[in-house]
Amino acid sequence: MIETERLRLSLHQMTDFPDLRAMWSDPDVVRHISGVPSSEQESWFRLLRYRGLWDLLGYGYWCVRTKAGGRYVGDVGFADLKREVEPPLGAVPEAGWVLARGAHGQGFATEALQAALVWMDRRGVDRTVCIIAPTNEASRRVAEKCGYALKDNVSFRGEKTLLLQREREDR
Repeated sequence: MIETERLRLSLHQMTDFPDLRAMWSDPDVVRHISGVPSSEQESWFRLLRYRGLWDLLGYGYWCVRTKAGGRYVGDVGFADLKREVEPPLGAVPEAGWVLARGAHGQGFATEALQAALVWMDRRGVDRTVCIIAPTNEASRRVAEKCGYALKDNVSFRGEKTLLLQREREDR
């Protein structure tokens, strides 16, 4: 578990599924990710994938909730999703974050991602990357506030996508 001033990041539990499902089925939330709301089954598989990442890779996604009241904020973390990106990302951890609609615009994404990056830095991970749709200005601002810089333009799902990279702070 990781705690920040306002947030608690923990491994996803079964009890998080209704909130996760609601978030991933919201068209506004997935607009820049897939553009297609997730079905119940897809959300369930996502929850299973989130937990499996930890066992297989030693890192993964956290469930983010407010410390005051336990309100579900979203998901943040790292994965190696073997995405079909051209050129390929390689085995470098890919950062990702998604927030429930009610949590947008409050600085939660930056706060959670910064805490997750400190966690990764302490484990000696030299660099992480993230991919962001060019139209997703809010996520690009979050990435830049957290030390990511544009590295390249890549192709993901046949679309131009921004590849940003961050080097470990203590290198």
